[in-house]
Amino acid sequence: MKVTKLLHTRMRVSDLDQTIQFYTTVLGLDVIERKTSPRGSQLAFLKVPNSDELIELTSFPPSGPVKVQEDLVHLAFQVENMDDTIATLTARGVTITDGPTHTSSGSRFIFIDAPDGYEIELIERPPGVKIV
Repeated sequence: MKVTKLLHTRMRVSDLDQTIQFYTTVLGLDVIERKTSPRGSQLAFLKVPNSDELIELTSFPPSGPVKVQEDLVHLAFQVENMDDTIATLTARGVTITDGPTHTSSGSRFIFIDAPDGYEIELIERPPGVKIV
C-alpha cells in the first residue's frame, strides 16, 4: 500500500458556527459543504485557497467541550505580506500570540489562536523559498 494524497484533516470543535466564522472571516477560507454524519456529528468542510487539502471541522456536543493542550497541534498557512496580515488581524481584534519571528531562510511567521485554542501559524516566505 502507498498513500497517494492528503485529502483533509479533521478537527473537533466546541462551537461549529463560531469556528466557521473565524476561519472564513479572519483567514478567508470557504465553506464548501456542511452536513450531519450518520452518528449525529455536525460537519463542515473548508477550502484553503491554492490547496487541494480540506479542513474538516466537526462538532459533537455529547462528547463535551474541546480542550486543546498548548503546543499540541497547529495549522500553518502562507500569507503574501506579513505586515498587511498583522495590520488586518490587529484591526479585527485578533491577538498575535507569538512573533513575528524571522528565520534564517528569510521567512517570517506569527501565531494566533483559533476558537478552542487551536494554534494557527501564518508564514510569509520570500519568493522561491519552499521550506516547510
